Amino acid sequence: MSADGGESWKLTLPCTRAEAEAIDFEAPALAALDPTPVLLTSEEIEDDPTRWRLDAFFEGKPDAATLAVVRALVPSAKASKAKPERVIEQDWITLSQAGIEPVHAGRFYIHTAANRGPVPPGARAFRIEASRAFGTGQHQTTSGCLVTLDGLKQRGAVFRNIADIGTGTGLLAFAALHLWPRAYATASDIDPASIDVTAENAVLNGVALGRGMGAVALAVASGLDHPLIARRAPYDLIVANILAGPLIALAPAIGAALAPGGTLVLAGLLDTQAAAVARAYRREGLFLAGRTQIGDWPTLRLRKRQKLGWRRPVRDSGKEAETPGFGSW
Repeated sequence: MSADGGESWKLTLPCTRAEAEAIDFEAPALAALDPTPVLLTSEEIEDDPTRWRLDAFFEGKPDAATLAVVRALVPSAKASKAKPERVIEQDWITLSQAGIEPVHAGRFYIHTAANRGPVPPGARAFRIEASRAFGTGQHQTTSGCLVTLDGLKQRGAVFRNIADIGTGTGLLAFAALHLWPRAYATASDIDPASIDVTAENAVLNGVALGRGMGAVALAVASGLDHPLIARRAPYDLIVANILAGPLIALAPAIGAALAPGGTLVLAGLLDTQAAAVARAYRREGLFLAGRTQIGDWPTLRLRKRQKLGWRRPVRDSGKEAETPGFGSW
């Protein structure tokens, strides 16, 4: 991609909802582009899964190779004759965020600086910018976790030791700490950039960082493979919004780190993957206690049986680090 004095360019392609939800924003081909384009998917016609669109914003005019990478993300647009257009005197990041509508999930209201809007009465607002980490609240998996956490609070649940595995932007850790402000919270991600983003978002949203009560402790870790995470176990609430494959691989480690009677919230899986994920955790002594469904994306709420007790979690084998997806959700 060439750099044309800071010019901004945009390519709009038609796509389907399935294609939009399947886009891997950390795919090697995308990551190899410098600078990486900003991608935004949206629904063109409400409730029509065939009428979605992909907007790609480029810093500088994209060359043919760059356009080929973006077009490959949405195969149904193969016949589209759309060409990139120059965007005059506008900030390409602001443009990409301008189309991001605020999300109201449970008692939480998630917005960007470019599109805050009125905060609903009684809602806790979080400013989470679209960035290099997943978890802005836009995706149904993140919204499902927020709704599930809010439901736990409404039912009177109390948690004192919380872990957010694969935290992305830190949003779910922040939300949990808002609900249970006297808790200890730990947020981890395999991607160091995500932990940097989480620290920045904590400052933006007035969330304390640190290892004391009412603060979030941060760790770069593959799954639960970090001394800090092991030391602070057992947890009475663990949230993991990643992918089905890593969730299954991490079942022994997560099950071991959860206190007897503890609650586990899992997301990042499709309807078709829910049974396999639940089965993996059933083998670790957890049972399905509830489910929140938003679109095709379920959020599972599980409980650990009291009789199993707690054991110090073993270090991960290292295989999880080879599995893409931590920090991408």
